[in-house]
Formats: sequence, structure tokens, C-alpha cells
Amino acid sequence: MKLRVLGCSGGIGGRHLRTTSLLLDHDILIDAGTGAADLSIAELAVIDHIFLTHPHLDHIASLPLIVDTVGDRRSRPITVYGTDAVITILKNHVFNWAVWPDFSEIPTAAKPFMRFQSVKVGETLTLDGRRITPLPVEHTVPAVGYHVESAQGSLVFSGDTGACEAFWQAVNRIGNLKYLIVECAFSNREERLAIASKHLYPSMLASELQKLERNCEIYITHLKPGQIELTMEEIAECLSDFKPKMLQNNQVLEF
Repeated sequence: MKLRVLGCSGGIGGRHLRTTSLLLDHDILIDAGTGAADLSIAELAVIDHIFLTHPHLDHIASLPLIVDTVGDRRSRPITVYGTDAVITILKNHVFNWAVWPDFSEIPTAAKPFMRFQSVKVGETLTLDGRRITPLPVEHTVPAVGYHVESAQGSLVFSGDTGACEAFWQAVNRIGNLKYLIVECAFSNREERLAIASKHLYPSMLASELQKLERNCEIYITHLKPGQIELTMEEIAECLSDFKPKMLQNNQVLEF
């Protein structure tokens, strides 16, 4: 399996800052932030599955436009996966005919451009041999992380989260973990904001990683524009034993 980073920033600004979207092989998206907008129409048209961690705008910004752009080029609907709470939020606040048309009813309810499928924490979906399992996280809105597993190894993506004991318990049960992509949205000087918004900051991330019982490569995502250098400096100081790296746009991880 290959995971290509389309976007991993906590905001926008400049040519290289795109919000969260990860392309798994050619047909699965994990989140649909602004990074997904850089794909060609041909690339967008073959995406069959979109897994959402949560409904914040930086993780779903491209979703309505993707469905609108390629729905009529496909023979079957795009399946959008999320927890029941996430799907309810999308129906009420995005695909509500006021913000955007409800493409689960267009062109007809029998043959729509998009369909929703509910996922539950701990329940694995298998798509052509690829196993995807939602993981528990702690954020200000209903949210999950994802464990993606191939025959060769596993990757975990935290999505947005603050401190969460259940997340690390789930990660520690993964025997073939190769990559951990974990957020660190704020620098230490923004500790109060990070705690209020249920994001990690370097000191808290260092504390959380003490719970990790697996050897794996660690990548940092969701850094806020304007604080990238400072936050990575603080991470280097706080987490030197873990040797984390900053996730980069267009980076490819194979597992």
C-alpha cells in the first residue's frame, strides 16, 4: 500500500500549505481538506472511498467540490465514511441545500453521486485486502483516528486529538505498526489554546508518546502556519528520543 500526502498543514498560506488529505493507493482518501484540490479531474474520478476523521472545515473543505466535479463521470456513488455523529453534522450543516446540494439525492435518490456509510470505533472495514479501523481520539467534535493495515504492515493517523488514553491503548495493540502520523497543532506558548481546542502541543505530545509501546517511524502533522519552525524546534527538544520528522506534502509512505 502507498499513502501519498496531499495536505498536512493546520492552515493555508503560500504555495505549499494544504490542509489535511491523504491519498491511499489511488482510490481512497483519508480526509478531504484543501490538499485534495490539487488532484487532477482524472485522479479525483477514481476515488471510490473517502474516510473522514471529523467534520471540521480543514478536513472536509474539498469534499463537496469533489462530489460535484466528478459525480457525473462515475458509474457508482462515492462512499463517504464517518461516525453517525459526523454524518449527521454533514447532512445538517453542509449537504443541506443551503450550504451545498445534497448529493446523496442527486441526480436521484436511487442513483446518487454520493452515499454515506457509518463507521464505528474498533470495527474494521476491508476494501480489496486493505483493512481500515477507526480509532478513539479526543477532540472538540466527534472524531476518530484511523489504523490502516496491509499484508506488510500498519500505519496509524491520529487525526485531530488532545490527550487520549484510549488512542494509545489501541495503538499498542498493533503488532506490525510501521508509521505513526500524529498531530501537534500548536507550540508550547499556545498551551492554553491547545488544551481548550483539544489539540496537542510539544510538551503534551512528549507526555503522550511515553505511552507508546511500539517501535515505529513518527511523523508530525497539522502544524499551524507561522509556528512551524518554532513548534518543530520545541518538538526536537521535547521528543529527541523519538526522532520525529515533519510530514511533508507529496511525501509517500509505503507499507
